[in-house]
Amino acid sequence: MSAHTIRPASIDDVRAIRSIYEDAVLHGTGTFEIVPPDEAEMAVRFTAITGQGYPFIVAEDADGVVLGYAYANAFRARPAYRWSVEDSVYIAPTARGQGVGGDLLTRLMEIAAESGFRQMIAVIGDSGNAPSVRLHKRAGFRMIGVFQQSGFKFDRWIDTVLMQMPLGAGGSTLPDETRYPGTLYDR
Repeated sequence: MSAHTIRPASIDDVRAIRSIYEDAVLHGTGTFEIVPPDEAEMAVRFTAITGQGYPFIVAEDADGVVLGYAYANAFRARPAYRWSVEDSVYIAPTARGQGVGGDLLTRLMEIAAESGFRQMIAVIGDSGNAPSVRLHKRAGFRMIGVFQQSGFKFDRWIDTVLMQMPLGAGGSTLPDETRYPGTLYDR
């Protein structure tokens, strides 16, 4: 049995989400933010994502401690991109290497596909970020390309890796415009 469960995130999780993200900002290259946002800003971001109909989930242990989180958000704001989402997965330092990231990403892909989204795009900070690249490869993502030296953090240039995963029917059929799952673009 798994040592964690996955559930929809709530506004009450923002403090834990912010703590996990702060570590990623201060010590990692998976995000290109330099200064960690405060709790109020994280609440604004959480509300914006969930308010537009995008999935946001957390993994927690048996004691209710949040071990990691994942969400899908608009890949780009232009209407033609509305069927594609970008994923984000962040894991607490103490929970890394325990399968939490894989479980979160798998569930996020399921929810996004069930919602009707057709493509999931991973925009991974740092081509040297082997754990994130490996996580996405294991989930079935394929490498699309690398924006070389596109970010500057920790006094060095950092690449951006793009990976992609079709969801549901992917691009093999037309989407049902009457069932668009988000609110980014409503006709």
